[in-house]
Amino acid sequence: MTQDWRGLVLRSCITAAGELRVTVTEEAAGVPAADEVVVRVEAAPINPTDMGLLFGPADLTAARLEGTARQPMLIAPVPPAAMPFVALRIGQSLPAGVEGAGVVVATGPGQEALLGKTVAMMSDGAYAQYRRIAVTSILVLSDGTSPADGAAALVNPLTVLGMLETARRNGHKAIVHTAAASSVGKMLIRACRQDGVPLVNIVRRDDQVAELRALGAEHVCNSAAPEFRQDLARALAATDATVCFDAVGGALTGRILGAMESAASQRATQYSRYGTNVLKQAFVYGALDRAPIEISRTVGLSWSVAGWLLFDFLQQTDAATQARLRQRVCDELHTTFASRYAATISLAEAVQPQTVAAYMEKRSGVKYLINPQL
Repeated sequence: MTQDWRGLVLRSCITAAGELRVTVTEEAAGVPAADEVVVRVEAAPINPTDMGLLFGPADLTAARLEGTARQPMLIAPVPPAAMPFVALRIGQSLPAGVEGAGVVVATGPGQEALLGKTVAMMSDGAYAQYRRIAVTSILVLSDGTSPADGAAALVNPLTVLGMLETARRNGHKAIVHTAAASSVGKMLIRACRQDGVPLVNIVRRDDQVAELRALGAEHVCNSAAPEFRQDLARALAATDATVCFDAVGGALTGRILGAMESAASQRATQYSRYGTNVLKQAFVYGALDRAPIEISRTVGLSWSVAGWLLFDFLQQTDAATQARLRQRVCDELHTTFASRYAATISLAEAVQPQTVAAYMEKRSGVKYLINPQL
């Protein structure tokens, strides 16, 4: 008799009445088809994108907890003004968790060689004790790699490698990165050093400057410091960085592009009333500053601002390139792409209001890990 794997699952739903419900429920993973496996999930990180799906625009200061100790439910109001922005998800119970790792406990016909393997996976629904998933969405980890070590083997590492690929494709030789004390930022420092790509790191506190310098970062600028403008100008002059991957947004995006234009004009040999012809690009992949992005006329006319999303990048990337990037992640999982966690929590703990408040702070370099088996 084929086992139908059952376990706890974390889901998020916004009702038509304007109420967020994040629930821990019990579900069957189902029997794997020929191109599928069932993974016993043992580690899944909480990424910013996960927080967005879990809680949306709900007012978490008014959250309350219902249900049982094993299957709790977090309930919070969604402001009426925010409801139009979530209209397409109203009434849908959405599985949460974009990545994780665990052990294959069942396979479809023809996939028996994967049984018992420790794998990383990237697909919605990682916050579950058992996850049935397509073979194409998993990455077999090297022998001896624990699920905790491989839990964040895909989203952050592929984000870093995707940034490097995007910069190269657009002809840039050096990079600016904001919110650089994040987990992604630290991985990017290591990857750029490995690849010989000059990197300008922008942070918000002096202790973060010291932390990144201790990691070997050469150019680190504090955007809150009075001398930020001069520090950024020196770093851009030293690196010729003309692309920025921006997790902040707001006024900072325009300040960076303006500084790039100023650096480019100092290297120009001929005056143009339109500014330099050096292409300056900002790819915004986060919104720590919710204010509008501001671009002044000092950036000239050769510039662009666009959003950047890992999943869009992967859809536009051929299979051979994806395989190359994934192989590099496997090879450097314990070095370039190593992750650290502030705490490991259970599915039930993940909806406790005090725990939610802790990981929703989104402090740089602080990640939480869910172990659904706890």
